[in-house]
Amino acid sequence: MLSPKEFLHLGTRAAIDQTLTRLTKEGVLLGVGRGVYALLVQGRFGVRPPSTESVVEAIEAASGEVVVPSGAAEANALGLMTQVPIKEIYLTTGPSRRLHLGHRVVELKHGNRWQMSMGKRPAGQAIRALLWLGPDQAPAALQTLHGVLETQE
Repeated sequence: MLSPKEFLHLGTRAAIDQTLTRLTKEGVLLGVGRGVYALLVQGRFGVRPPSTESVVEAIEAASGEVVVPSGAAEANALGLMTQVPIKEIYLTTGPSRRLHLGHRVVELKHGNRWQMSMGKRPAGQAIRALLWLGPDQAPAALQTLHGVLETQE
């Protein structure tokens, strides 16, 4: 993840913005969001955008935000549902925004602090999954979680 602020010691803001725009048009960089760029990844099948996980980790490291998958993704990961969420949605302690990774759009939604208090630990995953499933499906989900969480410890 790159930001124009990181290069202010090299020139004026206008020159840096222009250079980053040129590198984006040449296919060296990818404009991820407003004022945020990422290097494209060279794979054996050609150039592709970086993975969502690497971008999320870079955002966490750069800004200090807590970023966790949404309840739907957590429910799928814990085996509480078989449907795979189509949209990539993450909860964050920072502002809500959209990231454009090639043809993929990743949404970062500002969430409640209590939803992210346990972070990426299994207990935090369970809290977000149960919240997403709702009170009607929670009793059955708790039975499944009991078996899943015991095996992870």
